[in-house]
Amino acid sequence: MKKTIVKRKGHTEDFDNRKIYASAYAACLSVHMHHGEAELVAEKVSVEIEDWLGNKEQVTSKSIFEKVTESLEVLNPDAAFMYKTHRDVS
Repeated sequence: MKKTIVKRKGHTEDFDNRKIYASAYAACLSVHMHHGEAELVAEKVSVEIEDWLGNKEQVTSKSIFEKVTESLEVLNPDAAFMYKTHRDVS
């Protein structure tokens, strides 16, 4: 099933789990986590988000942002802080 994300400015785009993985991975690297550990954390986060999405056809980017933050806080609070505070403001 195709999943759609409603972005902050109101437009939609297809859900891409690679973006979840990449942003979690980048947050982990920003707190000097080793690449291997960062990969494991990013994979766990992306799987948790996929599971959470379940049968939902549409969710907001804000909801995804909050769920990624929650997942990271459990796995690595420092990475969660970096993820939360270094959000794209464009």
